[in-house]
Amino acid sequence: MIARSGRAWGGGAVALAAVACAAFAAGLDPERWAWQRAALAAEPWRWMSGALVHWNGLHALANGAGALVLAFVGARAGMGWDAARAWALALPLAQAGLWLKPDLQEVAGLSGWLHAGVAVLVLDLVAHGVGRDRLWGAAIGLGLLVKLGLEQPWGPALRLEALWGDMPVVPWAHATGAAAGALAWAGLSAFRRRPGSASSVGPSAAP
Repeated sequence: MIARSGRAWGGGAVALAAVACAAFAAGLDPERWAWQRAALAAEPWRWMSGALVHWNGLHALANGAGALVLAFVGARAGMGWDAARAWALALPLAQAGLWLKPDLQEVAGLSGWLHAGVAVLVLDLVAHGVGRDRLWGAAIGLGLLVKLGLEQPWGPALRLEALWGDMPVVPWAHATGAAAGALAWAGLSAFRRRPGSASSVGPSAAP
C-alpha cells in the first residue's frame, strides 16, 4: 500500500514549480531549451529541459499554480513516497511520449507532468483511499478523462485557445503525461507487491 505522509509529494511539486518559474524569471530563452524534435539528437538535454521552460509569463504562472494546487491536494490526501516517486518517474516517460506524435515539433512547459500528477493522484486515491477519498479520486479521474477527450489528442498536434493568446496548446503532451503517470504508478505499485519488497514485510514506504 502506498505510504501516505504527503511531505515528499508536496515538497517535490513545490520545488519543481519553483524551478520552472525561476527559469522564466531568469530570462532563459525557451527556444534554446524547449523539446524540439529536430534538435534532440544533437542537444539531448532538451528531452528534459523542455518541461522547465515556458513561452510566456502566463504560461509559467498557470503551470506553477497548477503544481501548487496538486501539491496542496496531494499533501492533504496523504500522497506518500511511492506516489511521489511515481510522479517523478512519469516526467521522463511523458517527455519520451512526445516523440510518438510525428507532427509535433516543439513543446515547452510543465503541463504534461501536471497531468501525470493528476493521474497518479487519481489512481492512488481510488486504490488506497478511504470513504470519500475514493469518491473524490473517481470524480477527478472522470474529469481528467473528459478533459483529455475534449482536447482530442489524436488530432492536430497544436490547438489555438483564446485564453492563451497566440500560444498553442499541445493536447498530446497532456495525454502522454496522464498515460505516463498511470504507467509509472502501476509499475511501481506492482514492484512493491513483489515477494521480498519493502511493502511485503511492513507498512512503511519511506526511503
